[in-house]
Amino acid sequence: MRDVVIVDGCRTAIGRRKGMYANYRSDELAAVVLEDLVERSNINKGDVEDVILGCVTQVNEQGGNIARTAALIAGFPSHVPGVTIDRQCGSSQQAVHFGAQAIAAGDMDIMIAGGVESMTRAPMFSNMQGTKPSEKLIAQYEIVNQGISAEKIADKWKFTREELDQFSLQSHKRALAAIKKGNFEQEIVPVETENENGQLELLKTDEGPRANTTKEALAELKTVFKEDGKITAGNASQMSDGASAVLLMSSEKAEELGLKPKARITARTVVGSDPTLMLTGPIEATRRALRKANLSIEQIDRYEVNEAFAPVPLAWLNDIGGDPDKLNVNGGAIALGHPLGATGTKLLVSLVNELERTEGRYGLLAICEGMGMANATIIERL
Repeated sequence: MRDVVIVDGCRTAIGRRKGMYANYRSDELAAVVLEDLVERSNINKGDVEDVILGCVTQVNEQGGNIARTAALIAGFPSHVPGVTIDRQCGSSQQAVHFGAQAIAAGDMDIMIAGGVESMTRAPMFSNMQGTKPSEKLIAQYEIVNQGISAEKIADKWKFTREELDQFSLQSHKRALAAIKKGNFEQEIVPVETENENGQLELLKTDEGPRANTTKEALAELKTVFKEDGKITAGNASQMSDGASAVLLMSSEKAEELGLKPKARITARTVVGSDPTLMLTGPIEATRRALRKANLSIEQIDRYEVNEAFAPVPLAWLNDIGGDPDKLNVNGGAIALGHPLGATGTKLLVSLVNELERTEGRYGLLAICEGMGMANATIIERL
């Protein structure tokens, strides 16, 4: 099996739902990232052998195989194919895994993996068109909203509302500090759009983090899914718009082209988990990825565990025994947002850059997914 390397990666700034990208088409937003990625890597668009994009809500402009349409919009020649996949919140992370598998097997040498989601222009669940779960499914499992799953996790791990809110406050503080220090500047592709006054505006800063977030403000928010529950809009991820992508190659092809890769993909895994608790998969996925890489959690320098809801990374931290000072050090989805199909490679790009910035060696990415699944990836900085 051949080594698979990440040559480069980029993302848009993440916009709030109905925020700065409200009038920007999803396929055109994905195209911006694809075009920038090949430019910063200095490769020919025609040398890319496939474009794999994650996208969860495949309706409207996100339907019709957005990976293909975005690549054509970005000026890739017509011989470059594209495919769109849905592994729920881990869709673009799964795109990386599929791309890496094709390269490791020797089928391809150069792949782009990424994702896009506009939760403004293609609202969550609009692709379901009101469809209810199969009676044969609900006869076997308790099928609930993800928010109810988060409530069940909070109860099972005995997290208090105060603990969840404190974690959420930390996410905002870390995200705001990262923005102030310029930690995301290198990875963000500025997007030019027309504002409400008809003037051109360059969007290059994540829109989600709130400087006025306080412990008291979070405590005043009403619960969303359960009257006597703990999950609020403040300790859950934000609905967001954005796009992201990474360029994958075999190490031999990167050397042939004179490119210096940023990281190696060391291990990758995907697991199914309880479809009712739904969001606990990152725990087992992490264990499997560590075993595959022959590493311990103590050897991992940074971890990104998606903040779908505050109980998710907290339960992961509890069961894996990780160091909280290594977890989501630049904030997470509670502050920065969660553009479903784009989140995997968005977090991967940030993880690669964080390892470069801190001269860390290993990084881990784990994301929970709807209906009870999770992906985990371990990378090594080169």
